[in-house]
Amino acid sequence: MLRKTSESLRWIAAKLIKYTLPENARLEARRDRLGLPSEDPGIEKAIELGANWLRFAQDCSTSHDGGVSARYSLIEGWAASYPETTGYIVPTMLAYAGLSGNTWARQRAQRMLDWLVSIQFPDGCFQAGLIGATPPLPATFDTGQILLGLASGVREFGDIYREPMIRAADWLVKTQDKDGAWRRNQPGVRFRGEKAYDTHVAWAILEAARLEQDKPYADSATANVKWALKLQRDNGWFERCCTGDPTRPLTHTLGYALRGILELYRFNRDAVLLESSRKTADGVLSAVREDGFLPGRLYPDWRSAANWACLTGSVQIAICFLMLFDFVGDERYRDAAYALTRYVRRSMICEGSSEKRGAIKGSFPVDGGYLKYEFPNWACKFFVDANMLEKAVREREGV
Repeated sequence: MLRKTSESLRWIAAKLIKYTLPENARLEARRDRLGLPSEDPGIEKAIELGANWLRFAQDCSTSHDGGVSARYSLIEGWAASYPETTGYIVPTMLAYAGLSGNTWARQRAQRMLDWLVSIQFPDGCFQAGLIGATPPLPATFDTGQILLGLASGVREFGDIYREPMIRAADWLVKTQDKDGAWRRNQPGVRFRGEKAYDTHVAWAILEAARLEQDKPYADSATANVKWALKLQRDNGWFERCCTGDPTRPLTHTLGYALRGILELYRFNRDAVLLESSRKTADGVLSAVREDGFLPGRLYPDWRSAANWACLTGSVQIAICFLMLFDFVGDERYRDAAYALTRYVRRSMICEGSSEKRGAIKGSFPVDGGYLKYEFPNWACKFFVDANMLEKAVREREGV
C-alpha cells in the first residue's frame, strides 16, 4: 500500500511539474513527441549553425567573463560560464577557424583561454562546476578537459599558454594514484570513487605529452587507460562509467571512456587498445537503430535502458566510430556514425530565436532523462566536432 501511495505521489508531482512549465518548454516537448523532422539540414549548415551558437553562448553567459555559458534552459534561461566545457570548446573553435577561415572563432578561443588562465588555482588545477560555485573545489575531470584547451592554445598561439598547461598536467600526474586511477578531487558527482571515463583525462595528458616529451605524461596516461581496461567486461561494457547510475551508464560517459582509449591507441598503436576499443564499439553498435537513434542509457548486455537519446553521447560515439573507421576501415563504423550524426542534425533547430538556433538538446525528446529542457554547450561542441570529422571523411572518400 505504501509503495502504491508513493508511486501515486510521484505521478502527481510529475503532472504538476509538467503543467507549471513555461509555455515554450511545453511547446518544445509536444513538438518532439511528434518525432524528428524528416529533413536533414546537412553537414555544412550544421557546422556553421553550431559554431555560431557557441559564439552566442559565450556572449550570453550570465557571468560575462569570456567563458561559455553552460547551457540555455527553456525554464531558467542562460547559465554562468562552465570552465570545464569552455576548456574543450577551445579546440573546437580553433578547428572551426581553420576550416572556415573565420577570424572571430580564433579570437574567441583565445578569449576563452585567457579567462581560464585567470581562474587557474596556484597548484595548477581548476575548479569543479560552474564559475561562482562555492566553495570552489579542485576537480580532476574538469582540469583534464581544460588541459585539452590549454594544449591546443600552445599549438595555436605559442608559449603564452605553455606554463599554465604544464602546471595543470603536473597536478594531474601528482594527484594520480599508483595504479593509474584518480580517486581524489571528484566533487559534484552522485557516484563517488574512481571512474572508467577518466580516460578522457588521460587523453588530455597525452596532448601535453606531445608538447613536453621530457615529462612523464605519456606514462601517466597509459597507466590510467590500463587501469580502466580492468573495468571492461568481455563484451566491452565498462563498470564505474557513469556519474549517477553505473548499472546503466549514459552514452555520454561511455563516449568519454571510449575516446580516451582510442586516443592512446592513436598515440602508441598498441594493438591491445584497438581490440579493447572495438569490443566497446561493437557493443554500442548493436544498440544503434537504422535511423540513428541510440538509447541514452545502456544495460551491461547493451540492451536499451532508455526510450530517449542522449544527443551528446550520440555524437561522441559517432566521433569514435569515425576514428575506428580510419584505423581499421570497417564500413559498419562509418555507416553507423553517419546515421548517428544525421539523427542529431535532424533534431537541431535551424530557424527561430537565437537561443535555440543551432543548439543541441540534452535529450531527444527534450523532456528525456538527460538535462531535461536544456541545451548544454557540450552537446553543441561535440556535435560540431562530429560534423567536421564527417566532412573530412566524406571528402577523403570523394563523397
